[in-house]
Order: sequence, then C-alpha cells, then structure tokens
Amino acid sequence: MSVSRNITVQRRVPPAGVPAPMALRDWAQAALGGVSRELTIRIVDEAESAQLNSIYRGKDYPTNVLSFPYESEGFPEAFGEPALGDLAICAPVVMREAVEQGKEARAHWAHMVVHGVLHLLGRDHENDAEAEIMEAEERAILANLGFPDPY
Repeated sequence: MSVSRNITVQRRVPPAGVPAPMALRDWAQAALGGVSRELTIRIVDEAESAQLNSIYRGKDYPTNVLSFPYESEGFPEAFGEPALGDLAICAPVVMREAVEQGKEARAHWAHMVVHGVLHLLGRDHENDAEAEIMEAEERAILANLGFPDPY
C-alpha cells in the first residue's frame, strides 16, 4: 500500500505498544479509499485526551479516538491536497481496551484509525441505521487489511 506524504503522525507518548507511523498511515490511507487528503494522527496520553474530550465534547474523561474535521469555509485551498482534519488517539485507552475486549492490540489500533478517518469523512453512528452503514464499511476496510471483524 502506498503511504501518503500528506498524513502526518505525531506521537506524544513513549513508543512502546504504539504501531509504527507507516502502519498508522497505511490504515488511514485504506480508510480514505486511495484518495489523497491531508490529515494528522496525533497519539496522545490520557491527560491530553481527557482535556480534548472535555473541551470539544463536554465529557470529562479520556476516550479512544477523537476526530476533528477541518472546516475550510472561507479559506481557499492554496497548496497540495485538501485538508481533511486531525485524529487524537489515546494510546493508554486503546491498549487497555484491546486487553479488556480480548482483541489483538494491532487490530484494535487499526480499527481506531479507520473509525476516526471515517468520522472525518462524515460517517457517523448516532442512530442504528448510521451505525450499520459505518460498521459495515469498517469491517470491509479492516478485512482488506487482513484484520478480523472488530465487532
């Protein structure tokens, strides 16, 4: 799989247990369906995740992945590919969830990246119909990457 030069990975936690940037980029690119878009994947700790979750969602705890779509209203695209947005993935939460849910850690990481990118693309799971569509898309992308059904 080609790695997009437009996907930036920032890590604010020690590397232990966190997949390599190339893997994170590959999973994001798979969710993008081959379309090149600018996005940043930021791997954060629980304090940063809780702060972001509190500020943007009014929830005072860390969560696995937060998606922040880029809103370009009034700003013309000047250079490169259109910006998509940012993901904040909380490493301790993702690793803890993998253990609690009996999932292979790498598969859960891939799911969080795919899930977050799909949110950036406008998919959601606010109701049963939306959830079915989004989950089916996640399953297909993850299967193409060689990962099991995350649900």
